[in-house]
Amino acid sequence: MLKNGSILVTGGAGFIGSALIHGLNQRGLDDILVADFLGKDEKFKNLIPLRFDDYIEADKLLHTIEDHPQYLNSIQTIFHLGACSSTTETDGRYLIQNNYTFTKTLAQWAITNHKRFLYASSAATYGDGAHSMDDKNNDLTRLRPLNLYAYTKQRFDLYAQRRGWLSNIIGLKYFNIFGPNENHKGDMRSVVSKAFQQIHTQGKVNLFKSYHPQYADGEQRRDFLYIKDAVAMTLHLAETPTAAGLYNLGAGHAHTWKELVTPIFQALGNPVNITYIDMPQNLRSTYQYYTCADIAKLRDAGYKNTPTPLDEAIKEYVTHYLIPQKHLGDEQPTTHEP
Repeated sequence: MLKNGSILVTGGAGFIGSALIHGLNQRGLDDILVADFLGKDEKFKNLIPLRFDDYIEADKLLHTIEDHPQYLNSIQTIFHLGACSSTTETDGRYLIQNNYTFTKTLAQWAITNHKRFLYASSAATYGDGAHSMDDKNNDLTRLRPLNLYAYTKQRFDLYAQRRGWLSNIIGLKYFNIFGPNENHKGDMRSVVSKAFQQIHTQGKVNLFKSYHPQYADGEQRRDFLYIKDAVAMTLHLAETPTAAGLYNLGAGHAHTWKELVTPIFQALGNPVNITYIDMPQNLRSTYQYYTCADIAKLRDAGYKNTPTPLDEAIKEYVTHYLIPQKHLGDEQPTTHEP
């Protein structure tokens, strides 16, 4: 399916977007239009090793859809991964424009023009998980997002459902993704990336204390998924014609923060040294203590691969990317030879 026509990747310079382009390149595909906002950070470095046809600033993309739609006639598949992903952002107007309005416009164009459309929703839409983390549950109104970022993602899921779009498009509920190409995210990069920096420079790592009686310090549990597995799942759904609706993309297992950071110490040859620090007051009411993806729907869509074991994924990330400071694509030639 992905070989028939051009591909648009929004957020293509970002973490998941650039990793997805790398995955497409590995399949010999480079007829790709990348859209993003290249600001003052260094996420442009994610694009350097990748092969793609053209680049456009994301705001210009919306104007192009409205004023010159023929420019996009060759596009057959859209991966809409661009968004503000900061869970601490408090500017509601900014988040609505970037995560909701932008997605509505692009999805409407894709549906009207019969394009394959996949977009990044988020596991954050499940809130504290009190109403399950089951992507087969059609009552999306029961979910209670805990922050503005999650709310704007949830808002589009609801909008798409009310209009019957979810029978034609795919929403990707990414859980805790980690791996190469995330360094530009600053405080929003994964704990693996931040913990590596602390352990590498200080020989220890700081983790938040628990403020939940059911979880001891360091025993908070999340579903952590390696970026390479997230890309494989995304591409599988894109290439499965019958796939539609919302899909959880996670490992299907929950691990503790202790289990997450211990392999980093091991990869660096350091003894485990964890300090528990106070969680900022503004995060305590919106903190997710447990996430675990139910991936039965993904399995039903034919995805058979086993996610990379957490310790193996972390070892590869640390030794192949964080220590040598490499990006996805640096390990292979930048030109495709059939």
